[in-house]
Amino acid sequence: MEAVAAAVAAAGDKRGEEYAMRYRLDMSYVGTRYHGWQRQENAVTVEGVVEEAFRRVTGFELEVVGVGRTDSGVHAEQYVAHVDLPATCDPMDLRYKLNAVLPRDVGVHAIRLVPDSFHARYDAVRRTYEYRIMREKMPFLEGRAFFCTWPLDVPAMQRAALSIKGEREYGCFCKAGGDTHSMRCRVDESYWREEGSLLIYRVSADRFLRNMVRAIVGTLLEVGRGKRDEDMRALLDGGSRSAAGESVPGCGLFLVKVEY
Repeated sequence: MEAVAAAVAAAGDKRGEEYAMRYRLDMSYVGTRYHGWQRQENAVTVEGVVEEAFRRVTGFELEVVGVGRTDSGVHAEQYVAHVDLPATCDPMDLRYKLNAVLPRDVGVHAIRLVPDSFHARYDAVRRTYEYRIMREKMPFLEGRAFFCTWPLDVPAMQRAALSIKGEREYGCFCKAGGDTHSMRCRVDESYWREEGSLLIYRVSADRFLRNMVRAIVGTLLEVGRGKRDEDMRALLDGGSRSAAGESVPGCGLFLVKVEY
């Protein structure tokens, strides 16, 4: 809020900080050409292009705070962020102008006023991801699903997936060196479903560790290939990251739902 107030004052508007208000953004993006959500130097990121769009439309250097990081190549069907803007902002007009300057693979679907206390990351109570696997080659899904050529024991993968549910430490699925203060998560959903030639893993939790979903899917694929027993108890009861499977590529991963 302070940054917006300063920007407003610098532009000659003397109405002060009370005219800076918080807005929620609902967005989606295809992450193929981005190095994740979080702004980075010398890399194209979703946060970077969204903040640049705000600068072009409003003339202000604004910070857009997202619900969380997504890795390189990961997509979002629903992504939530917040930003502080002058009260004179017309959300509908701003949405049209942002979409006019944003790249075609990033879209803003709604902008609405929220309480000043709203925080896109810390107020989220549940996030849902899907990982999509092509069982046969589907050119129109290139870059948006992982092409798997291995025969898979899907019932065994399903039993292993269901055992991941619960509240516990999930350090075995956290990327080494992840900057998290706690490995504890509550996983409410964890299952596979089939849609034609697509095999889709769906997982919901109150929070996710860095690289967690991709590590889970890689481990479950090892179960499906007969390279790992479907009994996950030893791994979940304190196994190290090296004891789990390799992470699958980001191309098949979608953030599909955020709940508050």
